[in-house]
Parts: sequence; C-alpha cells; structure tokens
Amino acid sequence: MKKKTTRVLAIAVLLICVSAGVVWWHRSGGAKDKPAAPATARVIRRDFSSSVLATGAVKSQVGSEVKVGARISGKVIRLLANIGDPVKKDQVIAELEKEDLVAAVERYRAEVSVAEAKIADGQARLKLAGLQYQRQKKLVAGSLTSQDAMDNAAKEREVNQAALRLAQRQLEAARAALRESQARLSYATITAPISGAIASVSTQEGETVAAALNAPVFVTIIDLNRLQVDAFVDEVDIGKVHVGQNAAFTVDSFPAREFEGKVVAIYPKAVIQENVVNYDVVIEITSPYDGLLKPDMTASVTIMLEARTGVLAIPMEAVKRERGKTLVYVLVEGRTEPREVKTGWKDGQWIEIAGGLEEGQTVLLTGAGQAGRNNGGV
Repeated sequence: MKKKTTRVLAIAVLLICVSAGVVWWHRSGGAKDKPAAPATARVIRRDFSSSVLATGAVKSQVGSEVKVGARISGKVIRLLANIGDPVKKDQVIAELEKEDLVAAVERYRAEVSVAEAKIADGQARLKLAGLQYQRQKKLVAGSLTSQDAMDNAAKEREVNQAALRLAQRQLEAARAALRESQARLSYATITAPISGAIASVSTQEGETVAAALNAPVFVTIIDLNRLQVDAFVDEVDIGKVHVGQNAAFTVDSFPAREFEGKVVAIYPKAVIQENVVNYDVVIEITSPYDGLLKPDMTASVTIMLEARTGVLAIPMEAVKRERGKTLVYVLVEGRTEPREVKTGWKDGQWIEIAGGLEEGQTVLLTGAGQAGRNNGGV
C-alpha cells in the first residue's frame, strides 16, 4: 500500500511539473503564431450613388426674421408681447404715450379747416371782384364811368385771384402737416410686420425709448414656417454640388427622423474658418416640419449627386497618400508593387479609380509596406 501511494504521488507531481512547463513555454514565446496573410481586395466594377456630406445649421430665410422697433421716442405704456407668443401680421405689439401726438393731429385738422374757410372766402371775393369788373367794363363802353374805375376793378379781381391761390397753397401745406402728424401718431402703435412667433423682447412697460440714428428694437419676430438649412461644403466637394440636387438632413433633436430638401443656392463667397475653406449651400426644406425645427439647430446634411454605373472601385482603405502621391499596393506574383492612381468619387467605404488600375487586379488593404518587404517588393 505504501509503495502504491508513493507511485500515485510521484505521477501527480510529474503531471504538475509538465503542466507548469507548458504554461511557461507558451508565456515565454516558445510557441510563435504564424503571421497572418495581409488582407486584400480585387478591383471591381460597381454602381456609385455618390453624395457629399456636410455640417450645417437650420436658419431663417431672408425676410422671415424681423426686428421690430420704434420710429419715435416716448414711454412704453403697453407691451403686448412675450417670448414664444404667436403673432399675426398687423397685430398690435406695443404702444407709446401719444397725448402730444393726438393734440398735434387736432391742431393740423383745425388748420386745414381754417385754410378751407379762407378758400371759400377767397372764391366769394373773386366772384364779386369779377362781377364788379364786368360792370365797370360795360359802363366804360357806354362812357358812363372813367377808365380808372375799370382799372381799379381789374386790379381788385387780380388781387383776389392771388389771394385765392395763396389760400389753396396754405390748404395743401395744412393737409401735408396733418398727414405727417397722423403718421407720427401711427408710429406710437407698433404692429407686427409679419406673422410668426416672438423670439426676443428687448424692452419693458414703463421704459422710455429714444429713437436716434437707430430705431430701438422692441421685439424680434421669426416665421418658423420659413426655415432653410445652410450647409458648409468643403472646397474639395463644392464643384460636385449644383442647384436642383436633392438633399437630406437630420438634427440632433430628432436623430431618427430624416428631413428632405433641395439645393436652391450656392453662395459665391467662401467662409474661411481655421484655414479651412467652405462654401455656404442653401437647402430649401421640402418635408413637413411644423413645430419640429427651430433656428440654429445643428444639421448633418447629405447632398445627393447623380448616379454613375460600372466604374472601377476599390475599398478606400487600400488607398495611401505618400510623398504627395496617391498610391495603391498591387499584388503581382506574390510581390507587392506600388501604383500611382487617380481617384474619383466616394461612395461609403468605396472609392472610384479613374486611372492606374485594371479590373480584376488585387490590392492590399492593410500593412502594404511590411508585406512588400516580406515578399521582396518595394
């Protein structure tokens, strides 16, 4: 029994030692994995539905955001606008004190009435002077009065004609002053020039505003039904973008919802930020968006280009940029050879090869340099 127990213990100790040796051998690098073959891909023909990606923002269309101010100075006695309130065109937003303006209108109305009365009096005087002149003319013809009397009658008629013309000019001036005073009175009532929503309020009831060189802004109104997307496209891609192309975009607030649009304008002046040249592409929103989109929301934009069929293409990861050249490593009889290529459109992870490769050739995807040295290539 003792010999049997000793034999079992010896076998167990031997197994433990062998296991420890195997673990140590693997950890010390005794077992070397064979290097995996580099990944490759073939040059194939495929259809491209290329697109241009850009980042932009939701903006108000020209004329859909209006700053409403006062053209005259005065104290704000009523303010009927709060941020977020919907307003209709010509709805009253605020009123300024206007007692002096009302008094001015009444004064000029009185002046108009006085001028009209002067005209009526002048017309009566002119009619009477005309009758006197005709009477004196007949008397002179019958030698019943002197020529001086007829001349005085003619002079009186001319004086009344001049007085009537003066009264008419005074009436015109009084009416112009009345219209001006009525216009100034209308400025005391501030109305909405467009329909929309109140975006900001810049004054309060009881404040006195002073209209100098710039009209003091009361509120800003935005028409949320007239929005657009301004997408900033890199100068590399701007040549592919044209008016009329379809587009789609998403916003961070609704990442699962895609809105559709159409390119309607491309600004000719570049926007340069941190030495990166971009161009503003204006996209008209064609999808319904009532209550969803708001100005200054960040938008991820995709502009759809025309489709191209049967073009040579390879995965983008096969293309390298070395020493100012665009290179692809081609596998030829077990060796890798660098080839300078001309690239075109991009479609997802694929890129068009416009020159330098032929259909069916094999290109390396990763580790091109190392694989080339291992196979004796360049």
